[in-house]
Amino acid sequence: MNGKRVIPISGAMVIWVLSSLTLAVIGVRFGYHGTRFAVALVALVLLLAGQIFNASRGFTDKLNTLLGEVGVLLLPLLLGLLFIVYMLGTGEFTWPRLIGGFVWIELPSLLALSARGRKAGAWQDYAIMVVLWMPIEFAWGRWLFPYPAEATHTFEILLALNAGIIAFLYIRRLEGIGYTIAWGKGFAMAIAVNFLVFAAIAIPLGEWMHFISWAPTVAKLKFFPLSALGILFFTAWPEEFLFRGLLQNTLSKSFHSDNIGWVIASMLFGLSHIVHGFPNWRYVFLAAIAGLFYGMAWRKTKSMTADALVHMLVDSIWHALF
Repeated sequence: MNGKRVIPISGAMVIWVLSSLTLAVIGVRFGYHGTRFAVALVALVLLLAGQIFNASRGFTDKLNTLLGEVGVLLLPLLLGLLFIVYMLGTGEFTWPRLIGGFVWIELPSLLALSARGRKAGAWQDYAIMVVLWMPIEFAWGRWLFPYPAEATHTFEILLALNAGIIAFLYIRRLEGIGYTIAWGKGFAMAIAVNFLVFAAIAIPLGEWMHFISWAPTVAKLKFFPLSALGILFFTAWPEEFLFRGLLQNTLSKSFHSDNIGWVIASMLFGLSHIVHGFPNWRYVFLAAIAGLFYGMAWRKTKSMTADALVHMLVDSIWHALF
């Protein structure tokens, strides 16, 4: 999309600092303190930095140039080192946890390295996506981060996201992901249209299927802004990276068809929700429809910003009003 403006590194810094301070305040309000909490917080905000800074203008290109072909191979090792520091600093070190974490961190980069020089859509690309997603799909990743208890899912999401960023943006250097915090002409329309049309379909359909029911509460509405930001950072953005930036993008190249890639990725996105109350076919059906609209927003804008915002609106309003 012409005229797209990507947030500068200085803007990413502001978002990162504010987000990090918010996480620190939330942790303190939950009653956490001391060295153990400080180590966990540092690990969390460093993972958050990987999520945010890599979406800023020119960051990945500059770091790729600085590190070179060989230097980028240090990135998965640094991510592994951060995981070790987390385990030792929080007193959660075990050998099984170390081995499990390193397999999850290093295997995507090893697969990406073995696919260097091949066209997008090599079997390694799909294998990386499976490796990144399966521990989250079945909550295995939470075992790696037992402290703090309220942040286990956040940790596993950010670890997988950073491992995927390293594999695809630095080692594989897959094009067309749209991993940017951006805005441009047509973004607002793409977000509004895809959200409103999906809502017009999903709300009556969900009510008819007895999947949702109108149940807003003051408590949920009170925390709506914070909840929406949490969904954006730790649900919508990571899932859109996997299912649109990686999967839909790669399938479209494999089948030489944007439409085929869009439909298959949307169906797989729906199917990924089957474990929520297994087998939850109503959730699968509605999530697949949602995936079609998220995919359309991504195709229209060529940036994950639009589809992640549509995704955030859908999930946050669902949790607040239904």
